Amino acid sequence: MVITRLTVVLTVLAVAVILYGSVQAFDQPSQDSGQKRADIIKIDGMKSFGNLERSGVVFLHDLHTSALQKVDKDCTACHLSDNSKLSLKFKRLKDTSKNEVMNIYHDNCISCHVEVAGKGDKSGPTTCGECHVKTSAYVASGQPPTFDKSLHYRHSKSQENKCELCHHEYDNSTKKLIYKEGQEGSCRYCHKDVNEENRMSMKSASHIACIDCHQKTLKNKMEAGPVQCGGCHDPDSPNTINRTDIKNIVDVPRMERKQPDFTMVKTDVNDKEQKGVMDSVPFDHKAHEGYNDSCIVCHHKDLTSCSSCHSIEGKKEGGFISLEQVMHNPDAKESCVGCHESKKKDKDCAGCHELMGKHSNNSSNCGKCHMEQVGNMKEATTSHKSKTDKSARLAEMMLKSRTPITATYNDEDIPEKILIKDLSNKYEPVEFPHRKIVKALVNNINNNKLASYFHAEKGTICQGCHHNTPPGKQPPRCVSCHVKQAQDKGSFKIGLMGAYHLQCMGCHKEMGMEKPVSCTDCHKEKAHEPKK
Repeated sequence: MVITRLTVVLTVLAVAVILYGSVQAFDQPSQDSGQKRADIIKIDGMKSFGNLERSGVVFLHDLHTSALQKVDKDCTACHLSDNSKLSLKFKRLKDTSKNEVMNIYHDNCISCHVEVAGKGDKSGPTTCGECHVKTSAYVASGQPPTFDKSLHYRHSKSQENKCELCHHEYDNSTKKLIYKEGQEGSCRYCHKDVNEENRMSMKSASHIACIDCHQKTLKNKMEAGPVQCGGCHDPDSPNTINRTDIKNIVDVPRMERKQPDFTMVKTDVNDKEQKGVMDSVPFDHKAHEGYNDSCIVCHHKDLTSCSSCHSIEGKKEGGFISLEQVMHNPDAKESCVGCHESKKKDKDCAGCHELMGKHSNNSSNCGKCHMEQVGNMKEATTSHKSKTDKSARLAEMMLKSRTPITATYNDEDIPEKILIKDLSNKYEPVEFPHRKIVKALVNNINNNKLASYFHAEKGTICQGCHHNTPPGKQPPRCVSCHVKQAQDKGSFKIGLMGAYHLQCMGCHKEMGMEKPVSCTDCHKEKAHEPKK
């Protein structure tokens, strides 16, 4: 009896091991085990009917597309047509009921796999546990594609500037999509991350429209964009639309949208005389187009001016965020200050600016943007008829009146070397190559327009180390503020040794410098004096 029971237990265990092994063998196929893929789709739409009874299914879309192409089948093998465009849903146009959707997947997927296997070809799973696995062997690596101005130009050129092929808006009166010439905006302005009322999400809209166009173009034996996931979402794919080497060889012409080259950003559009408010900001719109990949970086909601939504007091259209806040928020990429702060993270700038902190700006910087007119600039604009032209001409003159700072003091005003011996009780004094470092910092930003216009004086570069002091040829030594002995706990000032090390090592780290790595890279060991 004991032997019989033991035999049963072993038999059950053996069957369990075989079944478990078969599932694991499929979950981790030898060729793709642990592989990162950009075509992973999680089939879990059933959760719209309630909690899932089993895990969602990890579906490799490009794998199936390629398999269909080998037997001369296309997307219509799985996707139905809806108003001449393929539905994103599998074998259906709508999610009708839980059982009906579930049966669509089970019946069609399993029958296809069985049919393929019956022909002796490699096929997919046919049992529940093979699809509904808790842990997938694949890792999703797909990235959202960037429809930047380079990609926009390629589309515009291939479609012979027929903007109406992509751009549209909804007309409430006719309940139809219409095209308005001259009012083309980003798809993102209407299509958000999720479906809203009668507008599909950006994800759905782009997949339906883009893939449909690419497919129809290919059918006409013409060159077209990708139709598989990897073509848009896999940055490592040789055919991906966002390959950096493709973008770099394209000299993208300026996008013509009747935008100004220059303009005045008014601080209060309702105050014609601009009384009691900050001076307007002359803005080089054309130059800023070149600094960004897309208009949506600044025009995040539509292509109108910032003041359309953001007033001095704030209004509903702009979420009651005032114009001052929207322009000066250091943490928002859409704001002027936020964008400029992000540029300071470049390693040529970060050595000084990261240690200063993003909130170190003082009121003296306001005038860098809110410029005062000099001379008779306003009178010089009288020959221009429209207010827009006058404003543009005034902004251009004001910006060109600036004097960029691209150098610092002469060599004779910069000490070549400085001997730091305040902490020489253990090591030899440090011979600091002062002039060499100053020159390196200046050379790094020599072609940086942002630095040349925002560094107020020749001594501004010195403030990278001599912080919290006015620029000048003879800034105070570190020991002027940081004493040799560490301050009491709670003091806001750090001691001299801490100040040196934080400043020097912090700068090296932010600039990506590999040295120094040890104390003796800067401090020579102190020779021991012979005993007498």
